[in-house]
This record gives sequence, structure tokens and C-alpha cells, in this order.
Amino acid sequence: MIAAAAVLTAYLLGSISFGVLASRFFGLPDPRTYGSGNPGATNVLRSGKKAAAAVTLLGDAGKGWLSVILARYAGPNWGITDTVVAAVALAVFLGHLFPVFLRFQGGKGVATALGVLLGFNPWMGLTAAATWLLVAAVSRISSLSALAAAVLAPVYAVYFLGLGTSAAVVLILSLLLVWKHKSNIASLMAGKEARIGERSLP
Repeated sequence: MIAAAAVLTAYLLGSISFGVLASRFFGLPDPRTYGSGNPGATNVLRSGKKAAAAVTLLGDAGKGWLSVILARYAGPNWGITDTVVAAVALAVFLGHLFPVFLRFQGGKGVATALGVLLGFNPWMGLTAAATWLLVAAVSRISSLSALAAAVLAPVYAVYFLGLGTSAAVVLILSLLLVWKHKSNIASLMAGKEARIGERSLP
């Protein structure tokens, strides 16, 4: 019962869209109505409001990190096993991708996945973030950076976590990230992918 409650709570937390909330707070249009239509930090940045994008990034990453940290450190007192922690990590990520509060139409999960990785192991999360930053610095393309980090994340997971349930969850997150970026992959192949910071609002 406690395990099920933890997983459900993580999913509901993941369903909170900080991109939508931040846009409302800063008086911006709903991020689902411009740019890529994705309520994530990169698309919110296209509004030209860096503060809103920062809040989105921190919020979406924070919910992933918080879910895993609470399950890891508070869980043992409630009988939550490593397998349940892994399920919580997957649940918060799926909540972001398919949020019940937004009719199951969510973001692509890059920031939330980063938060989950940081919750599992800070060095693993920082390594994935460094991968994103390195590719972004060279290409100036957010989706390409996310794809590079997603492809390498399972490798980092095996190195930092070893073979096990947590590494398997990281692999699932990576596969879902690549799947959510399928339209970006098509745009990249066509040479039409937008670059970081390009505005979509007048």
C-alpha cells in the first residue's frame, strides 16, 4: 500500500507542469501555443523571458530529484525497497510526459530525467548535464544535446550504479526521451531544427 502510494504521488508530482505555471506567473502565453508546443524550459525560453525558462528548468528537474531523494532516504523507514525507488523514478518521469492535469499531453522530459539522474547519483546527473552543455555549446541545438545525453545516460548509469533495476530505469527513460524527440530527429535530418534562444513570440 505504501509503495503504491509513493508511486502514485510521484506520478502526480511529475504531472505538475512548471512551464505552464511559470508562464502564467510571468504573464506569458501558454507554451503549448507557440514554438514547438512543448511546455519545457527550451520552448519557454523562446518567449524571450529567461526567468520563466529558469523557473521551468528548476521546477521540472526538481520534481524528478525530489521524488527519488524522498524515496531513497525516507523510504527505508516505510519499507520502500530499491525496486520501489526505481518505480518512483519512472513514475515521476511518466507524469511529466503524460500529465493527468494536462490531458496526458506533457513535455519531453529532459529536465525531469536530469533530476532523476541527480537523485540516483549526483555525479551521474552532472555527467549527463555536462554532455548536454558540451553538445549545446558546439551545436546550439537543444534537441541534439538532449539526444546525445539520452544515448549516453545508460552508459553512465552502468558506470555509477552498476547493472541493476536503477540502471534499467535509466535505460527506459533514455528510450522514452529519444521517442519523444522523434519529430526533432526528423527536423535535424532535414536541417530545419531551431537553435537555442530563437524567439517564437513577437
